[in-house]
Amino acid sequence: MTVKRSLSTSLARAFFYIVLLSLLSTGIAMLTLASSLRDAEAVNVAGSLRMQSYRLGYDLQGDRLNLEQHLAQYNQSLRSPALLKIEKFWVPAEVRDRFAAINHAWVEMESHIRQADENWYKANIVGYVAQIDLFVLALQHYAERKMLEVVMASMVGFIAIFTLVFFTLRRFRQQVVAPLNSLMDASRAIERGEFDHPPLNTQLPNELGLLAHTFTQMSEELQKLYRSLEESVQEKTLDLQEANRTLEVLYACSQALTVSTIDQHCFERVLQQVRQKTPVNYLEMKTGENWKIQEGVQQDNGAWQTLPIILEDKELGHLRWQAPAGVPPLPLMQSLANMLGRGLYFNQAQKHYQQLLLMEERATIARELHDSLAQVLSYLRIQLALLKRAVPAENLPAQRIIDDFSQALNDAYRQLRELLTTFRLTLQQADLPAALQEMIAPLRQQTAALITLDCTIPTQALDAPQQVHLLQIIREGVLNAIKHAQAGKISVSCSTSLCGTHTVNILDDGSGIASLTEPEGHYGLNIMHERAARLGGELTISRPLQGGTLITMNFPAPPPQQALPETTINP
Repeated sequence: MTVKRSLSTSLARAFFYIVLLSLLSTGIAMLTLASSLRDAEAVNVAGSLRMQSYRLGYDLQGDRLNLEQHLAQYNQSLRSPALLKIEKFWVPAEVRDRFAAINHAWVEMESHIRQADENWYKANIVGYVAQIDLFVLALQHYAERKMLEVVMASMVGFIAIFTLVFFTLRRFRQQVVAPLNSLMDASRAIERGEFDHPPLNTQLPNELGLLAHTFTQMSEELQKLYRSLEESVQEKTLDLQEANRTLEVLYACSQALTVSTIDQHCFERVLQQVRQKTPVNYLEMKTGENWKIQEGVQQDNGAWQTLPIILEDKELGHLRWQAPAGVPPLPLMQSLANMLGRGLYFNQAQKHYQQLLLMEERATIARELHDSLAQVLSYLRIQLALLKRAVPAENLPAQRIIDDFSQALNDAYRQLRELLTTFRLTLQQADLPAALQEMIAPLRQQTAALITLDCTIPTQALDAPQQVHLLQIIREGVLNAIKHAQAGKISVSCSTSLCGTHTVNILDDGSGIASLTEPEGHYGLNIMHERAARLGGELTISRPLQGGTLITMNFPAPPPQQALPETTINP
């Protein structure tokens, strides 16, 4: 810090301004007085014009020998230097106008005097003298105003000097006396070992500002030496407390994810633990576009903080929250995001594994059916064909029985093939929308109808058995529309309401279902109702007014799983 304006320079400048104001006010007064030196002469000359005017009237009545001489004296008085300076521009207009009126009137008066017009002169001498009196009065007012200007200039100079002296003393008190007193108080406080003295004014541009700045730095260094050990201990204590709180939160979250099956309720318990143990007002985890878990009350004007949920360079979702500035610590939330990422990964892995188990079990059943019942039905079809050839064509009753038996056997064989196809359904996707696309892809090749899919049910909201049942119901409904409805458009929509109820709609624009009761020997609709019941829901089939068939199924979200120490997600 440098001295921008020293005390000596400030005082010298103040004294210089005081002297300058004194000289200025005195000079104005002296100039005004100097301009008034011939004012008295002008008043006397103007007053003498009255006497000379009457003397000229006397000359007209008596002896006119001295008339020319008196006229010359009058003109000389009217053109005297004391009166001619009145014609300057700085003289008030009233004085100049009065003087001009006298000169104009004198031209006419002089003309009548030279014509010896005594009567006219007597008649107008009074008015002319009255104009002279007005001119003398204007000169008197002009002189008085000059004196008033001198007094005003002196007063203004005095007030300006007094004001400057007042502000100089006030500034000296603020920038010299008060800082010195503050320095003395601060010195006494430091002598007593108290470093919380009132702050010194270090912004002063003079030597005292530099002294206050240096003194403040010295005080701060001393305070650091006295307080460094205490601050270090306090800082370490706070760090340990914060680390302990972080570990406590992460441990509670880890326990919430230590279950046999990680589902939506596990993530809800994690967010509840975070909100209970940290000053977070609102916490939200969003995965994809259709699944969101939230905890707390969202504030409309609250600031948001967001972290991506990433696992192995793959973004699985986002974690965002509303909390006071500076809390909770960002490393805690980053660890929480990593833990949630692992939880989401294990959730998908568990569902995929459970799907594989279900698919493998169904494939085993399909192989058993193919190796046993399918082979028997194939053998019976061959034997029935041989029997039909062995029975004479003329035996019509026997031929009709054989045809009925052949039709029933063909229906049984066809239904068995459909059942085997259903059991052999394989899925490589744990994500529900992707699994639906994978399942519908081969069905699109079996029909010219346009099949559309819109699924907004979150994958995390269903477990693996529920997903398999849902896929089988949708597949059976789409197959029925392809085989029996002759539809041009088949739409599948899956959604979730705010209360957590899932809804599936399968709509086609075909000929419409003939009967809501399934024909004898067919079990597709019954199987769909059974699967809906296993999901805890209800399946309804209706015929919309615009035509076609509408299959609707509503089922609730699964209940939370009980915590079992089988799968552990480490933070």
